[in-house]
Amino acid sequence: MADLFQRITDSRNLIEKIGAAIPGFKGYVDRNSRRDADKLLRETVATRFEQQWSRISELQRNLISQGSIEPVDDLEAAAIKLRTFIDRVRTASYGYAGFFDAIKVNETELVKIYQFDASLLDRAAQLSAAVDNVASSMGSDGLPAAIRNVATLAQDAIDAFQGRNELIQGSSAPTSQ
Repeated sequence: MADLFQRITDSRNLIEKIGAAIPGFKGYVDRNSRRDADKLLRETVATRFEQQWSRISELQRNLISQGSIEPVDDLEAAAIKLRTFIDRVRTASYGYAGFFDAIKVNETELVKIYQFDASLLDRAAQLSAAVDNVASSMGSDGLPAAIRNVATLAQDAIDAFQGRNELIQGSSAPTSQ
């Protein structure tokens, strides 16, 4: 996680580095770097989950070709939940708010959002293992339980991502004019 942010901050161009020397400008640049890191991290999370969604689609095709129609609906329910999660991650608000935005996110909250998004990568690894289990359970009595596990992990990801939104919305404080 720190490496990703470090890569982004290290890659700032010369003008940003010079501008960072201007009082007050450094915090702005750091916030923008964190915003870029947040966007990059969320895109990575969405891509990793989308890889699993594609694998689920392939498993569904395999089930259909084998004549196992019953588990396809359950697997489709898991795929829909996963697609919902992916879409929410891709379209989520950045871990940043501009000067005139209604919701203000301070630097401490930016770090929390960034850490939260990074923890989603762990969930992608858990889902990958669960999809592996579905693939290895094909044709066995363990298939329904393996599919339920994938559906549960997909729903858990949706629920966890809601916590991110609550963190951002919880950071909004009424601004005095």
